Parts: sequence; C-alpha cells; structure tokens
Amino acid sequence: MPNQAQMDKIKAKQGFIAALDQSGGSTPKALRLYGIEEDAYSSEAEMFDLIHAMRARIAQAPAFNGDKVIGAILFEMTMDREIAGKPTATYMWEDRGVVPFLKVDKGLADEENGVQLMKPMPDLDALCDRAVNAGVFGTKMRSVINAANADGINANVAQQFEVAKQIMAHGLVPIIEPEINISIPDKVAAEDLLLVALQSQLDALSDDQTVMLKLTLPETPNHYKALVDHPRVAAVVALSGGYSRAEANARLSQNTGMIASFSRALTEGLSAQQSDEEFNATIADTIDSIYQASIAG
Repeated sequence: MPNQAQMDKIKAKQGFIAALDQSGGSTPKALRLYGIEEDAYSSEAEMFDLIHAMRARIAQAPAFNGDKVIGAILFEMTMDREIAGKPTATYMWEDRGVVPFLKVDKGLADEENGVQLMKPMPDLDALCDRAVNAGVFGTKMRSVINAANADGINANVAQQFEVAKQIMAHGLVPIIEPEINISIPDKVAAEDLLLVALQSQLDALSDDQTVMLKLTLPETPNHYKALVDHPRVAAVVALSGGYSRAEANARLSQNTGMIASFSRALTEGLSAQQSDEEFNATIADTIDSIYQASIAG
C-alpha cells in the first residue's frame, strides 16, 4: 500500500512536483542549459555524475523542501545514488519532506497514428520492486500525442492505463503522462479527444485504484477540471512542455486544482558557475513562482 502520509501530502496539493528525471537522451541539453558543455565530459558515466551533482545541488538548496515542493520525480540512476550520504529517495522524504517518484518508461516508440507509444518495459516488475524497497511512493511514464487522431490517442491512453495497473499491483501510485506536443496545429482537438479517453479509462478503475495524471497545459482553462475532481485521481499535474517558465506559470494559474510538475522550467536560470548564494537565491525565486502558480486558480 502507498505511504499514507505521502498520499495525504500529494492529495492536499499545496505545492508542486519537481521533475528531476532527465533521461540519457535529454541530459546533454539539460547540462548545456546549466552551463556545462559536452566537451566538459568524455564518457556517459561522467555525464551522469555531472547531472546527479546538479540534481543534488537543487535538492539541497534551502528552498527545496516540502513547504512548496511536495514531490520529486527521479531518474533511475538518481534513485540508485545518494544525496548527502543517504539514498536519494530516503533523503527526499526524511530530510526534505518531498515525496519521491521514479521515472520508469524506457523512451518512445516510432510514431503511428499520430502518437508515440512507450517502448516495451520487460523489466518493469523488477524495477517496481526496487522502487518499493528504496522507499519510492509512485512512478511516472511518458508517451506523446502529435496529432488529433482518435485511434492513436485511444491506443496511447489504453497503454498508459494497462501499464499503470501493473504498477499499482506493487503498491505504487503511477503518474500517467500522455503529453500533447504544444506545437501541433490541432492541439485543441487533441485535448478534447484526450479528455474523453482519460475519463473512460478512469471510470473503469476499481475503488481501490488511484492514479495521477501529468498533462500538457490546455488551451482552454479548466479543460481538465473533471479529471482534477475524479475520485480515482490523487492529483493532476502539468508539464511545462517547452513553454517558458513565465508562460507555463501563467497558463497553470488559470487551471483550478492543477499543480506544476516542471523540469526545464524548474532549472531555467540555474548555472554551474553560480556561487551557492546565487544558486540558492535563483532556485528559491523559481520555486516560489511555480508554487504560487500551482496554488492559484
């Protein structure tokens, strides 16, 4: 069963979830935005050491605590490492009051019917067992919608819920993330199709099954309000999806009950070259702005 204190914190939604789960493919870009160019490391191992150092610096900043950051999504390697001498998930909850989640997907399949489903996850059960043993509360998995194609969107959502049920069997709470590409011309139509597909799958869950949703910020404010209020949903969180932090915050503040789960927008403005004082001040301002947008509306 999920940790009740952690579930209560998530359901209260008095803050946001930090996405610290950049994968191997997106790590070079994340490091570059952080002021570390690719010529600063010569191997994948060195690259992951540098991104872990960035994540650890964020997690240890004074403002990064459960007062405004209620959860953090970890990359698998981050879960397996330590921060301040403690396993990362333990440090997040015991030292910071932040509920730990784990990214479990293995990337995206090729596009078909306007969507990219998740690649197979043959080791998911073993990974879930490791996550439970590490003190992780929930998981996150991402697929992508690139067109308002009903067949594709229904298949995308069906896959998400099929895997979610496998995850829930381990006592973990899955974050279901069918991201809509913000640049597509039929984004509004895709949002309408996604809402219907999600409602159908949620209505089919049993009373003892609880999920979370991570969705692209919609064009129409409160488009997903019915999902926010659904009894099988612990929380609906929003991804920044390529919007600047200012625009993501502005859009989020118009959606009642949705909270942030930002990645790039969270690290915007941070630099490896900053002094600890500058870094801590920057992340504190960022955390406050995302927190205010999350509790607005």
